[in-house]
Amino acid sequence: MDKEPYDLILAGGGLANGLIAWRLRSLRPGLRILLLEASEHIGGNHTWSFHDSDLTHEQLAWIAPLVSHRWPRYDVVFPNLARTLEGGYASIASEDFARVIEAALGADLRLGAQIEGVTPTTVRLAGGETLEAAAVIDGRGPRPTSHMSLGYQTFLGQELRLGAPHGLSAPVIMDASVEQDGGYRFVYLLPFGPDRVLVEDTHYVDTAAWEPERLRANIAAYARGRGWDIVEVLREEHGSLPIVLAGDFDAHWTALGGQPAAGLRAGLFHPTTGYSLPHAVRLADRIAALAGEPAALQAPALFAAIRFEAQQAWQGQRFFRLLNRMLFLAGSPECRWRVMQRFYHLPAPLIARFYAGRLRLRDKARLLSGKPPVPVGQALSAALKIHPDQIRKAAQV
Repeated sequence: MDKEPYDLILAGGGLANGLIAWRLRSLRPGLRILLLEASEHIGGNHTWSFHDSDLTHEQLAWIAPLVSHRWPRYDVVFPNLARTLEGGYASIASEDFARVIEAALGADLRLGAQIEGVTPTTVRLAGGETLEAAAVIDGRGPRPTSHMSLGYQTFLGQELRLGAPHGLSAPVIMDASVEQDGGYRFVYLLPFGPDRVLVEDTHYVDTAAWEPERLRANIAAYARGRGWDIVEVLREEHGSLPIVLAGDFDAHWTALGGQPAAGLRAGLFHPTTGYSLPHAVRLADRIAALAGEPAALQAPALFAAIRFEAQQAWQGQRFFRLLNRMLFLAGSPECRWRVMQRFYHLPAPLIARFYAGRLRLRDKARLLSGKPPVPVGQALSAALKIHPDQIRKAAQV
């Protein structure tokens, strides 16, 4: 065992744990912390995006050194709608995330650390070394669970260098004018320079399975349709983000067995988009505030604090889960785009509050009012339905 236990060990150098470590190093420099990551760099190969309205002014300020690109507006495109929405939109590239946070952590980061197992107070590494801490936060991505019924946002993205300027002045966060192909499909575009653009082929589908060659072919076809000549594929990223339809919160957290967790493993993500950056920022702030009282970083207290954070989010997301069931379970998969097209006809402030997860009562009424974009009977059935994966406590839907 390590002779001097750490105050906190963070297992896994993804978004949530990286932000927690960086925030603690900035605000609580006296703590003995350690971030463990199996790869050569933290952050993996990702692009994390968010709306300015997702965060407070203070959060925007402290996360600013990580931001790779920022735009004052964004576009959406559907078969019967094209719209520009004003409001800041930003992206963090994993290489910038790693560059800033690795330099800040210094010796508080260990790369190439292969983790074989964790408990609330220990981490066992390959080779037999065991590290001790007052608490260990497991941030190694989602874990399989029978307590959540999920859909998925599955995507593959390629950052492309083109032979001529692409002509985009703002991100296109949904181009759903494309062929739908078995689920709600759209293309996501981030212009990183006059001739550099990230193109993601994205699908809201019922399983996490994906076909990379088909998605690559979709991107190539989309670029041809735009008249873009691809000179080079600079990098490629892919993922499958969970979309929650229903679940048993208590059973999910009981299954964690008192293990503090972060990020997707803690269920801290937007239930409809799958995006986790705003939740990760808020959790980093919460843990930094707790760290002012040493007892709060003991494993049981930290587990309880993170569970409470996740429970507050879960309770506030009940309406989103209802909308998700309407998106996934009402109508045919090829017609899911109609739900999103109708959504983007709504007032811009409501759309911003939706992404921020802060819908008001009148927003919810507005979302459900009028003629639904799917058959009425199927919409009502989906709203009340538990996904076929039976969830033990239907009352918690």
